[in-house]
Amino acid sequence: MAPPILSLRDIHLTFGGTPLLEGAELAVSAGERLCLVGRNGSGKSTLLKIAAGEIAMDGGERFVQPGTTLRYLPQEPDLSGFATTLAYVEAGLGPNDDPYAAHYRIDQLGLTGTEDPAVLSGGEARRCALARVLAPAPDILLLDEPTNHLDLPAIEWLEETLKSLRSAIVMVSHDRRFLEHLSHATVWIYNGESHRLEQGFGEFENWRDGMLEQAETERHKLKRKIHAEMEWMRKGVTARRKRNQGRLRALQDLRQRRRDERGPAGTVTMAASQADASGKLVIEARDVEKTYGDQPIVSAFSLRVLRGEKIGFVGPNGAGKTTLLNLITGVLKPDGGRVKLGANLETVTLDQERESLNPDTPLADVLTGGGSDMVSVGGTPRHVLSYLKDFLFDPAQARTPVGALSGGERGRVMLARALARPSNLLILDEPTNDLDLETLDLLQEMLSEYAGTVLLVSHDRDFLDRIVTSTVAWEGPGRWVQYAGGYSDMLAQKGGKFETKTPRAPGGKPAAKPVAKPGAERMAEPAAKPAAKPAIRKKLTFKDKHALETLPGRIAALERSIAELQGRLADPGFFAKDPDGFNKTAAALEQTVAELAAAEDDWLALEMKREEIEGA
Repeated sequence: MAPPILSLRDIHLTFGGTPLLEGAELAVSAGERLCLVGRNGSGKSTLLKIAAGEIAMDGGERFVQPGTTLRYLPQEPDLSGFATTLAYVEAGLGPNDDPYAAHYRIDQLGLTGTEDPAVLSGGEARRCALARVLAPAPDILLLDEPTNHLDLPAIEWLEETLKSLRSAIVMVSHDRRFLEHLSHATVWIYNGESHRLEQGFGEFENWRDGMLEQAETERHKLKRKIHAEMEWMRKGVTARRKRNQGRLRALQDLRQRRRDERGPAGTVTMAASQADASGKLVIEARDVEKTYGDQPIVSAFSLRVLRGEKIGFVGPNGAGKTTLLNLITGVLKPDGGRVKLGANLETVTLDQERESLNPDTPLADVLTGGGSDMVSVGGTPRHVLSYLKDFLFDPAQARTPVGALSGGERGRVMLARALARPSNLLILDEPTNDLDLETLDLLQEMLSEYAGTVLLVSHDRDFLDRIVTSTVAWEGPGRWVQYAGGYSDMLAQKGGKFETKTPRAPGGKPAAKPVAKPGAERMAEPAAKPAAKPAIRKKLTFKDKHALETLPGRIAALERSIAELQGRLADPGFFAKDPDGFNKTAAALEQTVAELAAAEDDWLALEMKREEIEGA
């Protein structure tokens, strides 16, 4: 392997008392293509910012080969302070870069260079930011969600452009197809650590699943070993007076390892609440027309949607996908033609911009409406904290204002709210925005099993291929055509190319000091010491002896209580019948588990104290 031109070693970073990165590493060689993957909040973007020198780490090393040029594309680029888009792009050029490169990239990305950055749309701002990092042709490109807000032609253009560059690339993206086409190696951020696979993203998921299975096996072995050691200790209390002090210390180490383990991240539990079946015919649109000014948005469009169909809508930004969706669902009145909606429709909509989320509303109130701790999920009441856990929210976040959440968290809130409502027609406008790959997997599975009808707008090619039964594609101003199958099927029927006719659319700190090992101070002490007075032989107190005799029985009783409480909580109807009792039982279980851990620690400490006294 070639020597790295950028490396991060043993990176540690803590936010708000919670460790985010614990020994993460990253090495990038010249021309290498890496993708960073992991759950929302795992630290991918943070590691990318550390690599870019944007933020300082608590500990670790950052090295960049002298003379190496580096450019960083943030998730939310700041274009403020620049009069035009060209001025913003030119500010990213180095002293030896060709000034014409800024004009060239801006033109390729469908901009003129005279636009005011303050009034750009999300897609235009993303194109401008891409022009800024691509124009210098740097040695290293760090790209955080480069496909966000881009339409399909722009994404495909970006893929081809990145393939043609000599730059090393490190990218974070939720777009599977993008990662599969570009990555040569994969770095997985999990539990604060980095794990590297010397293959592209296409091989990652099988490798990750194998790693998780191996880790689960190791956790199971550790648990069994702890249990066996505890049994040996308890049963030998009266049978043997002498204890193996090494075995006691080994058991203590095992228990500490178990406490320190962060374990696997939780999983989203996702299921749509389904209403009664709709009629067989869900929507019938005939010769629908819509024009804004002189610009045709929809011209003579007809579509029949049957129960259970899943239809995707694709096209460039500004082509009118959302307008078309509003026309055929009756939200917007057409200029011509007619739309007929089927009987017994229960519609739930997930909007693209999360506009229906008030930033000042607490998270729990978004789901309950305020004034209650219960949320109705498919007509069944559930405690809001329990439902939030299904979508990977910590109960402590319940009163957090929505505006303080990350983009991925807001996406999960919208999904949680939408899926709680009974429906037989789901309208999803860019549902994949800001969601991590694992959540996308679960959303895909839920939609595949959903018995109702789905209308889906998305720029995620892989997601479309996995979900939709037919695709409605934009083919010029006002012209929309339906194709059987997903995005790839549509391309095959069109001859392998998705045409677009919109104007000029593009196809650190020093390393932390080592922590001294236990006993290091003693090792450093001088050998010669004045003779100490003979120590008075210690004895176990009456209280210690009594605790040693009674603690094994208390530990066994606590274990029985835990098993009983867990059995009660396993009853699927317990919460519905007695919500207060369910909450009290859950609290009692948490308290009992804490008491068991404390009792075991006390017993171990007393056993070791007795061994020291007997060995003196």
